[in-house]
Amino acid sequence: MSTPYEASGRTRQKQRTRAALTDAARTLVASGITPTIDDVADATGISRAVVYRYFPNRLAMLAAAHPFTGRHSLLPDDPPGDPAARLEIVVDTLIRIVLDTEAQQRTMLRLSLEAAPTERADLPLRRGRAIGWIAEALAPLHAQLSEHAVHRLVLAVRSAVGIEALVWLTDVAGLDSEAAAALMSWSAQAMLHAALTSAPPTG
Repeated sequence: MSTPYEASGRTRQKQRTRAALTDAARTLVASGITPTIDDVADATGISRAVVYRYFPNRLAMLAAAHPFTGRHSLLPDDPPGDPAARLEIVVDTLIRIVLDTEAQQRTMLRLSLEAAPTERADLPLRRGRAIGWIAEALAPLHAQLSEHAVHRLVLAVRSAVGIEALVWLTDVAGLDSEAAAALMSWSAQAMLHAALTSAPPTG
């Protein structure tokens, strides 16, 4: 999200500056550092005062540095009609995105847990992009299940797929990343099968 400062005068130059700051923050996070405003200022050679014009605080800066995909869908242009095949494509692609950007994902998860309730809604993990991708994958199920049941299934799959599940499977259960990915993918399919056998709980 841009600031009022960025919206007035020399906007192209300001866009380049913002991109440089965001790229620097993203690079630092990927290297295992949770950068401060000072770290990003030092990495770019841009003064702290200028950095603050783009990001009012560290949380805003790190949220901007979260891995971003502009894709509205993870399905191919000519997707299969079978819900299981669609879900496999979406879940496996989502898992690969998480694995490829694990350091940044972990940072944002930590920030999401530490942030005040009023700040959480603006964090990338709370914006529901993955929910939309999974819902699209399972859209054909609306011919078989109620809207509520499909939505519950979407939530169940999301709970088993993503950085939260990866952290538990690797840090607590002791799996390596690829074994964790395989288990997350299997879990998604198991949930789909279960939903078709008996609808998800309604509570």
